Amino acid sequence: MTKEIKCVVWDLDETLWDGTLLESEQVRLKPGMKEILHVLDERGILQSVCSKNDYNHAMTALKERGLDHLFIYPQIGWDAKSILIGNIQRELNIGFDSILFIDDQMFELDEVKSVHPDIFCMQTIDQRTFLDIAELNPKFITVDSARRRSMYMDDMQRKQDEQTYNGPKEQFLSQLNMEFIISPATEEDLARASELTVRTHQLNATGVTYDHDELNRFRQSDSHRLYLCELTDKYGTYGKIGLVLAEITDTHWHLKLLLMSCRVMSRGVGTILLSFMMDQAKKDGKKMLADFRKTDRNKMMYITYRFANFKEIDVREDGELLLLENDLSVVQKYPEYIRIIVKER
Repeated sequence: MTKEIKCVVWDLDETLWDGTLLESEQVRLKPGMKEILHVLDERGILQSVCSKNDYNHAMTALKERGLDHLFIYPQIGWDAKSILIGNIQRELNIGFDSILFIDDQMFELDEVKSVHPDIFCMQTIDQRTFLDIAELNPKFITVDSARRRSMYMDDMQRKQDEQTYNGPKEQFLSQLNMEFIISPATEEDLARASELTVRTHQLNATGVTYDHDELNRFRQSDSHRLYLCELTDKYGTYGKIGLVLAEITDTHWHLKLLLMSCRVMSRGVGTILLSFMMDQAKKDGKKMLADFRKTDRNKMMYITYRFANFKEIDVREDGELLLLENDLSVVQKYPEYIRIIVKER
């Protein structure tokens, strides 16, 4: 493994516990397993289950051991495990290369790997050293990290309610009482801001990562603007889900970084932070530039820029970096179903 793991997916029989549930209900958690599950949860690493078992039987066994609440989108049934793992990945909307799947059966690992070659697999773990694996030790453990599972649980409820809602999507969104809060980054925000640059890939204009000290210098600079945004609704908070960095020149606001968590893609908020920055630049009497560095996963961000009327004006770094410009003659309006709150510096 070379990439930070965002989700650990556990098999149950002979992996999470000793024994086979269908043969005996007296299965026992493997030594140290409860501590491992709770520590991963505290680190903000999501966890799920992929097991060939009866769903109700397995979930009852997990609940009896006080563990059922730790797993999101558990996939328990008789389909091929590649299908079950695919369901988890789709619901979480993360890359397969950030998922670790643990199963005692090598043929199950091979089957999953044959369909999802980017996933990481382990057949056994050493309970004494498992938590020391570098990819399971995030560089930052922020407030958002510690409550990540609960935020995904809130999102599960949102999705269930949306699936059963009869009516236009905008009408559903309007009754969520969403608030989009844009704030200048404070020193206390910098750990989460840096974490966002590391963890966010799909809606990330450049893929450039910044550490705490770099972001702090930008935060204190008179020639830069660094903003974070948070989204809340009637179910709770999505946490700090967006970040933007602009360099202010004599003629332009130059977006050096723009990113948004993929968790809010379905809420129609992807353009709000960009529209806010465009509006700020326009009020300042300037145009806007934006960097875009194409990756294998951020096509949606390029589309966002083009729909906002940005045009390519230069290609740099041997074609790796696009420079976009917007004369700001037209700035997209905010969605009517979201209340925008802007906090001052």
